[in-house]
Amino acid sequence: MSAQSDPDRVRWFERAGYACGDLASCLYYNTWALFLMIFYTDTFGIGPAAAGTMLLVTRTWDMFADPVMGVISDRTRSRFGKFRPWLLWMCAPFAIAGVLTFITPNFSPTGKLIYAYATYTLVMLVYTAINVPYGALLGVITHDADERTRLSSARFIGAFCGNFVVQGTLLFLVKRLGGGNDRTGFPLAMSLYAALAMGLFLVTFATTKERVQPQARHRSSVRVDLGDLLRNRPWLVLGGASILCLIWVSMRGAATLYYFKYFVGNTQLASSWLVSGTAATLLGVACTAPITRWLGGRKRAFVWLQLLNVITCGALYFAAPSNYVLIFGTQIVGSFLNGPLLPLVWAMYADTADYAEWRFGRRSTGLIFSAGTFAQKMGWTVGGAVAGWLLAAFGFHANVAQSALTLTGIRMMMSLLPAAASVVTAAAAMFYTLDAATSQRVQAELKERRAGATS
Repeated sequence: MSAQSDPDRVRWFERAGYACGDLASCLYYNTWALFLMIFYTDTFGIGPAAAGTMLLVTRTWDMFADPVMGVISDRTRSRFGKFRPWLLWMCAPFAIAGVLTFITPNFSPTGKLIYAYATYTLVMLVYTAINVPYGALLGVITHDADERTRLSSARFIGAFCGNFVVQGTLLFLVKRLGGGNDRTGFPLAMSLYAALAMGLFLVTFATTKERVQPQARHRSSVRVDLGDLLRNRPWLVLGGASILCLIWVSMRGAATLYYFKYFVGNTQLASSWLVSGTAATLLGVACTAPITRWLGGRKRAFVWLQLLNVITCGALYFAAPSNYVLIFGTQIVGSFLNGPLLPLVWAMYADTADYAEWRFGRRSTGLIFSAGTFAQKMGWTVGGAVAGWLLAAFGFHANVAQSALTLTGIRMMMSLLPAAASVVTAAAAMFYTLDAATSQRVQAELKERRAGATS
């Protein structure tokens, strides 16, 4: 059957267009994950414990906005579909809020903290309003599981291209545009990222199509949809594993700049380290399909890749500041092995949406994906807050030489603590029940139901 006659076949330009959306998102997400904590402590001028608490409070509030946005997008009716119009409506507010977050006002310490709470809350709400529909779009572009894996892989190639941009250019742009003044450089650099993100979301809107529609008899209330979600065991397990995975990813990401600035003694080297890791991650993403087949399916692949991460993270603890071979080697190997994890997770979320429709006779794709985003943000929230609290507990003080205890703590945040979290994540994923055979059976039965409904 040709690509033109197969309704589930997704052509290359649509995969590329869908990938542009995550490239846009990661211009912000990667900036927050890697640079926001050190921006708040070393440029904006608030303490690590206060910054960590602020991230916990604002991200916790935002997490509960995700299911609300999922419910809203599921019930959106427009000529553009359920999810695509939100990319059009929210791209400009997304751009503006991102710049406001990195402006440092001449306020008192209390005033600065209030400004940080207000602007970061705003940008996270706007991020939710555009990113939840974007993620849910994966579940309605095609029914086909293999095409979803390809779309998910394309999405994360876009994401890691966004990481490339941030990791390779942000510090340079801040220094160049600010003329050595980071308070000027950060908002100017973010203005460039904001304009690029807005354009990329418009490309995603223009190139994608929503093909999967709920069955005609599908009518439900918010209460029923939430009840279905809480009875969806595969989603519950996957959500728990996502939380655990994002805890260590977020904590390690927040510690990266501190590691290079205060332990290695070369902040600029962090860009090379990050870019080398992203290049390896992109290669890992591109190998998602063969790695998944080789390891025996999505669940087994996820578990084994988490366990291998224990080795690569743990080994970094033994690196001296000048041992670039071990510092860069663990980063490259570990990043390649981590590459398939996010594509696997989001393809598995699409499977849990199919499972919900098969099991309960109702499909709430937006809620499923928003709840997945909720779980990931919870991990990101806890990891970011823990990073700030650990820095304070280890005695960190900005822009001065650190004590031996502080340096040991920063090294542990980059190595032993993420390794331990990976073990727990792998153990949680063992309870996921949608193996390859079950997913194929679910999709086959859903296809028969839809064909019967059409007849």
